[in-house]
Amino acid sequence: MSFDGIFTHAMAQELNGILSGGRVAKIQQPYENEVMITIRAGRKNHPLLLSANPQYARVQITHIPFTNPDVPATFTMTLRKYFNAATLTAVHQVQNDRVLHFEFSTRDELGDELGLRLIIEMMGRHSNIFLVSKRTGKIIDLIRHVSADQNRYRPLMPGAPYVEPPKQDKINPFDDPDRLYHELERQVTSTLSRAALLQQHYQGLAKDSAAELALRLNQGDVGWDGFFKELATPAPTITTQGKKAVFTAIPYQSLSGDQQHYPTLSTMLDAYYEQKAEHDRVLQQGGNLIHVIKNVIDKDRKKQRKLKRTLEETEKADDYRIRGEILTTYLSQVQRGMTSIELPNFYADNQPIKITLSNQLTPSRNAQKYFAKYTKLRNAVAHVNQQMQENQEELDYLEGIMAQINVASPKDLADIRLELQQQGYLRKQKQKKGNKRQKVSKPDQFYASDGTKIWVGKNNLQNDQLTLHTAKKTDIWLHVKDIPGSHVIIDSSKPSEKTLLEAAKLAAYFSKARESANVPVDWIEVKKIRKPNGAKPGFVVYEGQRTVSVTPDAELVDKLRTPPTK
Repeated sequence: MSFDGIFTHAMAQELNGILSGGRVAKIQQPYENEVMITIRAGRKNHPLLLSANPQYARVQITHIPFTNPDVPATFTMTLRKYFNAATLTAVHQVQNDRVLHFEFSTRDELGDELGLRLIIEMMGRHSNIFLVSKRTGKIIDLIRHVSADQNRYRPLMPGAPYVEPPKQDKINPFDDPDRLYHELERQVTSTLSRAALLQQHYQGLAKDSAAELALRLNQGDVGWDGFFKELATPAPTITTQGKKAVFTAIPYQSLSGDQQHYPTLSTMLDAYYEQKAEHDRVLQQGGNLIHVIKNVIDKDRKKQRKLKRTLEETEKADDYRIRGEILTTYLSQVQRGMTSIELPNFYADNQPIKITLSNQLTPSRNAQKYFAKYTKLRNAVAHVNQQMQENQEELDYLEGIMAQINVASPKDLADIRLELQQQGYLRKQKQKKGNKRQKVSKPDQFYASDGTKIWVGKNNLQNDQLTLHTAKKTDIWLHVKDIPGSHVIIDSSKPSEKTLLEAAKLAAYFSKARESANVPVDWIEVKKIRKPNGAKPGFVVYEGQRTVSVTPDAELVDKLRTPPTK
């Protein structure tokens, strides 16, 4: 399900129940089009995510960790200025549209009551977040400024009056006393389905919601009313059909597949979007890193192919030596000025072999020329092999970095960027006076079913720090066999078999083999891990390991993020 009007209605209901009456405690803008407002309500802090991301526009309470930028954005500063000690009084949806209004009450500098409205419009690439004065109806600020020549219908700049998005001439399905669908039923044809008609005439219905209502209308008014009655008490569900996952506020009868249920809409969205949205953020923020790495990888692959061709040519070295020896043996039969000659090849039962000659050289010099080619190629073998080995090592290293970016969260990118600077792939940034030296971020922490702590390094600098400096010598170290991936540490010298398997699944999940099955994972004591002198970050060697095969499990990874309840 997309975040359509039906789902927006259910989310407004959930947020009203949890956040109404809460006070703003913190405002952050971790990403370009997303704002995080922490609201203190019911003696708990609730991080409210307002996302105007063109692909993942949504509103929810989220517990996915994020890294706050060092310098707050202008929109963040505006929100902090106006929302100091503000109280959220209500959340309501505009009709059945993908628009939510968050009503806030606070006081201005003179102590007078100040009404503020935070509006989020979740409309794909037109998504936006507005801070509006309720008294004047004007935009104080918005997360995405749009000039008049880009949007002539309404001005989207600070100081302009807030104008609602263009309204569609459709009926709100939550307010349809005349039951329009009775009339639509008579318009159904072989080319115009019931679902398509519902989408055309009712507001805020995505394709899957329309299909669900069309199915339930087989039961008439009872089916229609039952759908909206269920929405009053949502049962958040993710239905998986093959590789496609669909989230809905209630179980949809029109969807078949494995179903997973969640206590709230927000926890369901965390589970659904964690990988999708996080990976998208990584791609956006790490775009320059990916560009640099891909360019070097492409260059190294071309070099490797060229070196391979050179190596294949060295296989002709013995052929040049044989021709030189044959010429030397039958030198008396060779006349100056010849361009070729056929002589018996005593290395092949005296079968005739044609030897090309230079008519500008003496017979002796022609033979020497073949020996010179032989010597040059033989000497080149060791050099080419060494170059191929060094080039392949760089390829493996950079492909490992790409694998780390694919499983990274945005907070891991700073470490990867620092590593690439240290290795000379990126230009080092000048450190300003007074700024502290960048520290390597902490590895991710997980908990086995029995409560044992497990740490996962998400990049090479974290891996080195974790394995070589943080872990105890008696701890257990795990890594996917012969594949780029994370270093995993079990905080135990004798973990249970279940804990070992859970840690191995973490190692497989945070590796290039995430989408594979039966992934071999090595495990060994930390004291047997050694880092060779001059080795690149993250590279270690070990002997005496044992290996276990596991299949990565995303649901288990989510489960292991929180300690087990006693």
